[in-house]
Amino acid sequence: MKFLDKAKIHIKAGDGGNGSASFRREKYIEFGGPNGGDGGRGGNIIFKAVPNVNTLIDYRFKTNFAAQRGENGMGKMRTGASGEDLILPVPTGTVILSENEQIEYADLNQDGMEYLAARGGNGGWGNLHFKGPTNRAPRQANDGLPGEERTVILRLKLIADIGLVGFPNAGKSTLLSTVTSARPKIANYPFTTLNPQLGVMYAHNREFVLVDLPGLIEGAHTGVGLGDRFLGHAERTKMILHIIDGTEPDWTARYAAIRHEMDSYGGNLVNKPEMVVINKIDAIEAEELKSRLNDFKKSFGRKKKPIINLVSAAGRLGITELISAIEKEFLRIEEK
Repeated sequence: MKFLDKAKIHIKAGDGGNGSASFRREKYIEFGGPNGGDGGRGGNIIFKAVPNVNTLIDYRFKTNFAAQRGENGMGKMRTGASGEDLILPVPTGTVILSENEQIEYADLNQDGMEYLAARGGNGGWGNLHFKGPTNRAPRQANDGLPGEERTVILRLKLIADIGLVGFPNAGKSTLLSTVTSARPKIANYPFTTLNPQLGVMYAHNREFVLVDLPGLIEGAHTGVGLGDRFLGHAERTKMILHIIDGTEPDWTARYAAIRHEMDSYGGNLVNKPEMVVINKIDAIEAEELKSRLNDFKKSFGRKKKPIINLVSAAGRLGITELISAIEKEFLRIEEK
């Protein structure tokens, strides 16, 4: 199934049914009087968060949705049937925004959450409501009110415990496939990952959901490369796993560049708990590895250093220690 995390759709709630201007007509009843019923209410449009779905692909080709109209009122004081509500299922984690994306209407971040996005119109009154001492035979009836209508933006932010960020070819997908059963595309060229990939990592009696985000490059916040649009999926994570290619000569510059892109994006990403993973250590000489690690630690100065783990995702070196460190860090986060 193709991944789609943003969609623009138009929704229209059902119009209310018209009231009836009917009169009672029976053989032995003179001056029967009005007996027109009210129109039925139009159907609402409701978004509902559903589990086991992680894409908005259903809203790519069909973009107009309308709820059922209420039925018109009828004689013998019969009210028209209300229109059925239209329930639109969306993945858990979907945010519903205004057309200009400036207003957030709802954040459906839990399974089963619902949001009434467009209310159906009220049904019109039948002529029975207009009967009075001076108007014994009203021929007046109201039309139903129109249902609400609007264009909304659906924005999916995947719900995961840990977000993997870093430059292309840092080994994020390889690490994801090593610690989970996910099988993302892995190749020796940049931007192999074009869409976020999810995986579940097990540690003792716990499980963690990891999301591998497409690689960032300098200038991503201005649209360079794949841009930073996928960083929205990291907003809900509890921790960031920053992957650095250990074969790069300057770890400090690579780390600072990604942090700058995260800061430019916003969403409080730079303030989330973070662990740094230096990958591909089996491709570096021991002395060189030690020297680069010391330089990297010194670059933080007096600032608090993040937890640093040395691994080789392809060679499965340091993976057990990494999983234990993640579990320990999560316990600390939850105790706060």
